[in-house]
Amino acid sequence: MKNIVFDLAGVVVARNQERCPQYIMDYFYFINSGEALPEFWDDYDRGTRDIDSVAQCLAEFRGSDFETAKSRMLEAVTYQEQVAPTAELIAELKAAGYRLFVLSNMSKDYIEFLREMPVFQHFDGEIVSCEVGLIKPEREIYNLLLDRYNLVPEQTMFIDDRKPNVDAAAEVGINPFHFDRNDPEKSCEQLRCILLK
Repeated sequence: MKNIVFDLAGVVVARNQERCPQYIMDYFYFINSGEALPEFWDDYDRGTRDIDSVAQCLAEFRGSDFETAKSRMLEAVTYQEQVAPTAELIAELKAAGYRLFVLSNMSKDYIEFLREMPVFQHFDGEIVSCEVGLIKPEREIYNLLLDRYNLVPEQTMFIDDRKPNVDAAAEVGINPFHFDRNDPEKSCEQLRCILLK
């Protein structure tokens, strides 16, 4: 294995549940439910809807008003923090000589905030959905990653907390790892056993 590719939300970054108010967690319950995301949220990640358009759809979806939806979207971003076990693992993998990449479904508003985090200094490249007009688990986004960075699938591992996304990576020959967002310490230790022992 030479290349390790990370999803962001739920793997590298997550809402700090100690800081994040319960009303934010409840309002965005659908993101971590394990169910398919609403189409308007996929469009947000794809970059084909702006925040105002998504806030209008979100307000209807949650039965609230536009102002509440938009303000909660903007507030929710600020509670994103590095997942400490993953950030530590990423530094270890970089020191061990792995090439590290991001492959993430992420809106423009979120990725601009997240790129300021220290963990991003370790990545050699990124494919972010809103910048390429594709989302996981569409096959094209994995092929774009491989082509852009000249990655050999068999030498590449993809880490994501959503099973359909790792299954799609496996279909193009990339080694999949299903990350447990509820137990990042366990997942990171499993990855150490595979990649650093």
